[in-house]
Amino acid sequence: MPITADTHVRLARPSRDLAAAERFWTQGLGLDVLYRSEGGHADEHDLVMLGLPGAGWHLELVGGATLAVEPRPTGEDLLVLYLDGPADDELVPRLERAGGTRVSAGPYWDRWGVTFADPDGYRLVLCTRAWSND
Repeated sequence: MPITADTHVRLARPSRDLAAAERFWTQGLGLDVLYRSEGGHADEHDLVMLGLPGAGWHLELVGGATLAVEPRPTGEDLLVLYLDGPADDELVPRLERAGGTRVSAGPYWDRWGVTFADPDGYRLVLCTRAWSND
């Protein structure tokens, strides 16, 4: 089967503290928990999948005692959401209350939005621009 525009995307990341990361993405950004699993065996992780019902993407966070890889985010590890306008007035303070840290992502992203580091240091950009693949 070929890759199409309808192909679902999963972005998976390790997390030091799943509860803190989940709080940022759910209480802060407003994503839903789509699935949760606790690793019950030595070769399994705890994980939580976050997203919006019906969306073509979701974010998977893995953690727990068996996590083999520590998060190693860089300043270029960006998840950019194109909002086609400014973020809602309450969204920025809500992300801060949920454990996000406002950071600079460089002149381009600072001009076109606001950037937060999640509890593991991965960056979320709320971009005021629109996006189209057309």
